[in-house]
Amino acid sequence: MHTFETGPDGITWRGGGQTLVVQAWGPDSVRVRCAPGAEVLDTDFALLPPSPAAVTIAVDGDEARLVNGGLTVVLRARDGFDEQVGYHEYRCSLEFRDATGKVLLRELDAGGSLKLDARAFRPVVGGDHGLTAAFEPVDGEKLYGMGQYQQQILDIKGSTFELAHRNSQASVPFVLSSAGYGFLWHNPAIGRATFAANRTEWVAESTKQLDYWITAGPTPAAISAAYADATGHAPMMPEYGLGYWQCKLRYWNQEQLLEVAREHKRRGLPLDVIVADFFHWPRMGDFRFEEEFWPDPRAMVAELAELGVELMVSVWPQISVESENFPLLKKENLLVRTERGLDPQMGFQGPSVFLDTTNPRTRQVVWDICRRNYHDLGIKLFWLDEAEPEYGVYDFDNYRYHLGSNLQVGNIYPQAFARAFYEGQRAAGQDEVVNLLRCAWAGSQRYGALVWSGDIHSTYEDLRRQITAGIHMGVAGIPWFTTDIGGFHQGDITDPDFHDLLIRWFQFGAFCPVMRMHGDRLPYEDVVAADGTPRLRSGAPNELWSFGEDVYEILARYVRLRETLRPYTRQLMADAHHAGQPVMRGMFHEFPEDVTCWDLDDQYMYGPALLVAPVVRPHATGREVYLPAGASWTNLHTGEKTAGGRWVTATADRAVIPVHVRDDALPDLVGAV
Repeated sequence: MHTFETGPDGITWRGGGQTLVVQAWGPDSVRVRCAPGAEVLDTDFALLPPSPAAVTIAVDGDEARLVNGGLTVVLRARDGFDEQVGYHEYRCSLEFRDATGKVLLRELDAGGSLKLDARAFRPVVGGDHGLTAAFEPVDGEKLYGMGQYQQQILDIKGSTFELAHRNSQASVPFVLSSAGYGFLWHNPAIGRATFAANRTEWVAESTKQLDYWITAGPTPAAISAAYADATGHAPMMPEYGLGYWQCKLRYWNQEQLLEVAREHKRRGLPLDVIVADFFHWPRMGDFRFEEEFWPDPRAMVAELAELGVELMVSVWPQISVESENFPLLKKENLLVRTERGLDPQMGFQGPSVFLDTTNPRTRQVVWDICRRNYHDLGIKLFWLDEAEPEYGVYDFDNYRYHLGSNLQVGNIYPQAFARAFYEGQRAAGQDEVVNLLRCAWAGSQRYGALVWSGDIHSTYEDLRRQITAGIHMGVAGIPWFTTDIGGFHQGDITDPDFHDLLIRWFQFGAFCPVMRMHGDRLPYEDVVAADGTPRLRSGAPNELWSFGEDVYEILARYVRLRETLRPYTRQLMADAHHAGQPVMRGMFHEFPEDVTCWDLDDQYMYGPALLVAPVVRPHATGREVYLPAGASWTNLHTGEKTAGGRWVTATADRAVIPVHVRDDALPDLVGAV
């Protein structure tokens, strides 16, 4: 009886009711799968087929080793008579080491009489299994990634996370460790991840198997590159993604939107994209312009093109029960089903049901409608809102998809939504794709997903959280990140305190992967049709000139700075596309040898050359900035040079964001603002 089965790139162990497979999955990386009472499944939720790797496998009795470049996996099989149960028991544990032999991660030890189980499956009545995967703590490690959770925590060691999407929460279950590894929980189930002092636990509430991917790398940059190779690289950002995007809730008619674009050109203000937000349609799910307010969309797109501006349109995955498309989508089983009770899953502006984006037929049918009503008019950008999806009540166990229950596959929804349009656009002949989504999961980046941070509030606390959100999203493999400049909720355009916040947020936005103005501004404006029937309200004006002349002069300066940054931003997007590197980077990404950089939660690197330290306190005129060792730094505004490895006090009146240029890079930028 052989303890292990070996193949050219993997090892299989069977025992204790489990089939465990460890398989090389790209250089320096392995995929681990374990199924209870069955063979493992070849699911492809996020992982792509692996590139070849030079693998060495050795078996010595009850121990097997798989060596794949800089990663070694040690499998230790144990069996023996268990007096407490009265029969023979079989176990196999896993340990992961780097090229030097240092242990990176190991499964939780059984603990002798404790009989702890590192791969604990529990049956779900009428379904598959709940799962808890547990690992020993790694002494002294710091952890980053996991997507966006609206918290100002950089090192997430000691944190716990709900593995589920909500409005302004994007669960992307990849974590990078300062110990030198990256770990992807390749499971779209609703669950939980806990990085405690005494153990790390990953929990799936319902699943068919354990499935994760791990890589070893000497630097964060190397780990990011391997992760991108495993789950897909972002496309090259189109040229219109490099400049300034203008949006508000909501331009409610064609002439209003066009006049904003015209005014940008009259003032000589750069503008790449303008957005027609939600309820430009008659009913949610109609996927077309309402004729009374948008009488000639084709002419509108043509005029914008003459101005050098692209139009983005909002598409929601919610289908009103009154929509002209509801009967078709309902009859063809292309909508999410409710397990208990009535089907409507959201009540905003009337009852509606969500598209089942996990169904390939849904993706094709919806794209065909949007192609006819939008893409054929020349519209190339789509705002795929509500991508979590945002259920009226987040009862995750009450919804079922084509791929299975929401509990088991729900987190793949935003990736599938992005995929529907990406594949449709490419099939329609569009070479470059970027679409805006409010959520993401592992692999979303390969479908051109630009993720924004959701409906956050207009507060300095929320501004501070966007810095860590952008850093963690970059670590989690989503290089295209943006926020609603100024926040979404409760920004009053007549309030001087909001003006102060808006300026600081706008400065931060100039150094984000995509610079995009948006918000539901106060005071509101009512909208009424010609027949007197109401339409969804609009917010207050949200253009650069809407907040007074003093504010306008500062905002205009940073829009022009963003244009000056275009060649550099283009390089960063190429680096994301080719090398899998984040655009917005934690300080540790560029300076892993500087221990201070692993804990800086309110400054970051915009690519390799620009250190950005947003002002995140009300009415502040300066802040402390850490300049990492191993480089010299030039103040972007004053031209003053400073050696690294020290803290400095940066002055920053209302018109200035502290930015330092690394090692004399970008000399033409110094003094540009």
